[in-house]
Amino acid sequence: MQSESLAIDPSHEGPAASHRRWRPRGPGPGRVLLGLVILLFGVSGDSGLNFVEKVQARGTLVMLTLNGASTYYIGADGETGFEYDLAQHFAERIGVPLEVIPVDAIGSLIPTLESGRGDFIAANFSRTPARMETLRFGPAYENVRPVVVYRRGSRRPEDLDDLSDGELVIPAGTVYAPWLARNHPAVSLREDPDASVEDLLDAVSGETITYTILDSNVFELNRRFFPAVRKAFELPVAQELAWATRRRHDDSLAQQMREFFYQADQNGMLADVRQRHYDHLDTYEPVGTFTFMRQVRDRLPELRSWFEEAAVDTGLDWRLLAAVGYQESHWDPQATSRTGVRGVMMLTRRTAQQLGVENRLDPAQSIHGGARYLVTMLERVPERIEYPDRLWLALAAYNIGYGHLEDARVLTQRQGGDPDRWLDVREHLPLLTQERWYRQTRFGYARGYEPVHFVENVRTFFEILSWMEGREHPLLADAGNPGGEED
Repeated sequence: MQSESLAIDPSHEGPAASHRRWRPRGPGPGRVLLGLVILLFGVSGDSGLNFVEKVQARGTLVMLTLNGASTYYIGADGETGFEYDLAQHFAERIGVPLEVIPVDAIGSLIPTLESGRGDFIAANFSRTPARMETLRFGPAYENVRPVVVYRRGSRRPEDLDDLSDGELVIPAGTVYAPWLARNHPAVSLREDPDASVEDLLDAVSGETITYTILDSNVFELNRRFFPAVRKAFELPVAQELAWATRRRHDDSLAQQMREFFYQADQNGMLADVRQRHYDHLDTYEPVGTFTFMRQVRDRLPELRSWFEEAAVDTGLDWRLLAAVGYQESHWDPQATSRTGVRGVMMLTRRTAQQLGVENRLDPAQSIHGGARYLVTMLERVPERIEYPDRLWLALAAYNIGYGHLEDARVLTQRQGGDPDRWLDVREHLPLLTQERWYRQTRFGYARGYEPVHFVENVRTFFEILSWMEGREHPLLADAGNPGGEED
């Protein structure tokens, strides 16, 4: 048996230690005192406290946002989203728990803020001169460009003049309509006050509308769920994304935002959150998603109950196990590689024997065995490493072997990276293919590119299955009812 972390110091904290997952804190003595102060001064009608101090005294920071992949949604393990994760860190800085209020449409964000129901907007929100007249903004943390979206197989428009042959529909309340009215008044469009990003992508995919316009980052996050959509071209206008609060309040919350984003940029936290939500999309291929969706329909129904049983037995998510099975074999129980690994979960003969799997081509045995093997890898990852890094590292070990993963972690630490952080280890795994590096390791050469692609693909398939189940997608519903029987 190998030691838990080989040459890695068990007390190592590394750069990731400052980015631990936020957890709410109880009210400290300072906040209790602050609450007493605001109560006493509130009787006279003049608290003497700035807005941030009032938030601290109240005990919660209220974020207004939209449901969506780039903002806030309920994922496989609870609340998540790029904006949500940043806001959690921001709330920790202020010292209060975060409360999230999703509103139903972009056009509802500002009225809801002005009504006093929220403290700030964090919703992939563009900072424009018109909005700056009524809102107080923090610093820009992202620059994006609007993209025109069309359906694969239809004529690809080259510029705005080409949109005249179809129907262009956009969400109401965005900055696109005013910009088009000023710069391209001949473009005909319809604003839909009720349509979400997903509604519009689904409409383009289903050919009920011809085009829509979305910010580039929103498109990148959502296109894996709608493999038929494509980007036609970008509009020649950059959009700065920023958080916003009410202008009639003092500048204290906006000042906290400025300090927060400056520090987040300097200490790498902003890049870390961005990478966690966007980096795995670099390897996305629409053709792969088409094949995946077809196999959800054709192959998953016969296997789903075994994935669900294995999930109950191991405490893992059945969608995660299904994603691993798809990446390994495309859910083919008879799959066999040139190296002799076999079955849905592509177990080696040695691993199968260790797990008590007698027949690797039996899908139930393979799935239960693969689930137990992934649990074994999770248990071997040092306890100090938190989710999601713990899961990504365990998946890499599932693919390449725990010894090679530890070799990559040692190389990561030697080169100044954090061996407990998947993004750092991911950058160093390919070094195991180069003699100058693998000669320094305990287990030698390995195809270090493979676990990188394995983890990113499993993550993508896991997210697609989670998205489909959360929306009761008909393909996944059929997968849960293989015989087509009615309840």
